Amino acid sequence: MPAKEGLTIEGIERRALSIREHIITMLEEAGSGHSAGPLGIADVYAALYFRVLNHDPKRPDWAERDRLILSCGHTVPVRYATMAEAGYFPRRELLTLRKYGSRLQGHPHNLGLPGMETSSGPLGQGISQAIGFALAARLNQKKWHTYCILGDGELQEGQIWEGLMYAGNRNLHNLTVIIDRNNIQIDGPTESIMPLEPLADKIKAFNWHVIEVDGHNVQQIIDACNEAKAITEHPTCIIAHTIPGKGVSYMEYDYRWHGAPPGLQNISGSPEKDEQTRVALRELRSLRGKIKGEHE
Repeated sequence: MPAKEGLTIEGIERRALSIREHIITMLEEAGSGHSAGPLGIADVYAALYFRVLNHDPKRPDWAERDRLILSCGHTVPVRYATMAEAGYFPRRELLTLRKYGSRLQGHPHNLGLPGMETSSGPLGQGISQAIGFALAARLNQKKWHTYCILGDGELQEGQIWEGLMYAGNRNLHNLTVIIDRNNIQIDGPTESIMPLEPLADKIKAFNWHVIEVDGHNVQQIIDACNEAKAITEHPTCIIAHTIPGKGVSYMEYDYRWHGAPPGLQNISGSPEKDEQTRVALRELRSLRGKIKGEHE
């Protein structure tokens, strides 16, 4: 059953804002972690957990659930925050991020947290894991769908292109890859370090169906996922164009916030470190009034 099937688009957008607020408070409490990527892809996660995925927080190991594989494990704070919002565990547990003994480590550990399909750390391996899930579903004649989230900087890993080639060759139409195209990585803009464009054309050449969306438009994300499930000739890749640090003005588009939490260091052009969390939360909360529709 899709969680919160009746939630409106506006309701999902509000959830995305709550997820972003959680990310800021989690990272500030932990004193380490990645800010820009998790903030940027929050709308995608909200759309997946509150409209797209077939899952049940009360039964995280339900055999017929869709599988969501996170390849770029350092962005896991956004998944933790979304899972807490969806009811997998209490929101207060988010403040244990990266603490000794916590289920919420800096990279996901599937044996420690129900609902986390795989562990990840080294980049580039998620698509191979997702292909394994998709093949298993095909061999066992199961209807559940596999999703894999990749970072764009992660596309510099050769294993990803081997996976794209294999899945396209096997026509794994029960596999959807979502690329977080935020154009940054830890050392700078992706196009300065290792250019990816024309990205869509490259993936199409590997026999994939490709859809490009605004990664902050919840309706576009949902529509693309629905289109992907209707395609039966190819696996689908959704390129979600996102703004790193979305919702926090001093973080947006700035690669220096890729791996930095608020409150730890002074970064030029940003508030002083002891003001960063307060300013970020104030800006995110101010966005609630711009979402139309009744309160969810």
